[in-house]
Amino acid sequence: MLQGSSLVPSDGGQVLFTTAGMHPLTRYLEGFSHPRGRRLTGVQRCLRTTDLDEVGDNCHLTVFQMLGSWSLGDYQGPQSLRWGYQLTVDGFGIGRDRLHATVFGGDEQVGPDIQSLQTWTELGVPVELTTGDNWWSNSPTGPCGPDSEIFAWTGDGAPQGTPGTDERWMELWNHVTMRYRRHADGSLEPLPQPSVDTGMGLERLLMIVQGKPSLFDSDVFQPWMSTLPGLWQPDQRSLRLLADHLRASIVIIGDGVRPSNAGRGYVLRRLLRRALTVLWRGDSTRTLDDLPASLLEHTLAQFGQEQGSGPVSDMLRTEEQRFAGLLTRGRKVLTQFSPGRPLTEDDLRYLHQTHGLPPELVTELLA
Repeated sequence: MLQGSSLVPSDGGQVLFTTAGMHPLTRYLEGFSHPRGRRLTGVQRCLRTTDLDEVGDNCHLTVFQMLGSWSLGDYQGPQSLRWGYQLTVDGFGIGRDRLHATVFGGDEQVGPDIQSLQTWTELGVPVELTTGDNWWSNSPTGPCGPDSEIFAWTGDGAPQGTPGTDERWMELWNHVTMRYRRHADGSLEPLPQPSVDTGMGLERLLMIVQGKPSLFDSDVFQPWMSTLPGLWQPDQRSLRLLADHLRASIVIIGDGVRPSNAGRGYVLRRLLRRALTVLWRGDSTRTLDDLPASLLEHTLAQFGQEQGSGPVSDMLRTEEQRFAGLLTRGRKVLTQFSPGRPLTEDDLRYLHQTHGLPPELVTELLA
């Protein structure tokens, strides 16, 4: 069992944050020997902003915990799928009739993943073939390969359709066979040591096994969902967005990131300002100072971070004050523009470069 590492990659690679459990293991998936052996498991905190606009629905989060298992040149993809199926059905108690698999169907470079297709067929799990959705890569270059994903039915009644036709099928567990290294010119080179990398979101697993309609109804979110309504009385979607963005901000700060106008700090600043925009929409007197220290401490402990709540609370307060000042200045600046006139790209560029008002903030101020 591997100890989870920081959201900030230690190798200074191509990603701002760790977005998958395999990031700390990249060099081992490329063939280097790992000191803990060839079969590994772990829990890794991850952050993804690609789904930021979807946060607030039933199954998307910004920060989450990823359960992972890896075979470094040991067992192959079909064995991983069989063990994964066994754990899902016999261990987690998820009925086989609630499962659906997807498999890489091939493209102009690599043929279909026949082994995975045969494995699921033998296990009696329905399969959908896709192309881009079942090819996994961490970045434009580096280790990559076909993947097979296990989906669980989250709708009421009997399952319908396929993962590609019905969004009530939720991706639960991804099994990647790392067979290739992609070069800058797009060509693929077989890896000297094929490996298997799997990842499953803890929060999604809990949603399924606890029979909850959304991630936010699972027990890991209970402290947030029971505390925020008493503080601010947000509507349902605002409650979810506040819980996600503030939870994510706490974890990012816990890993040593500070708000800034670029890189990781900008991601943190954007999350906090999105949360504050929602918070102040109904009442501008609301403040992040209302958050109890116990909620901050619970979140830090949940993600294995040792930093106390004091520094996190101070950072939240400072950034809130900074944003409030920016809003005051922004409203004054916008009075120089003719009322009702749509802002042009040049206007938005001027506001951003001269006054530090990003386009998304200008949109909120004009709403």
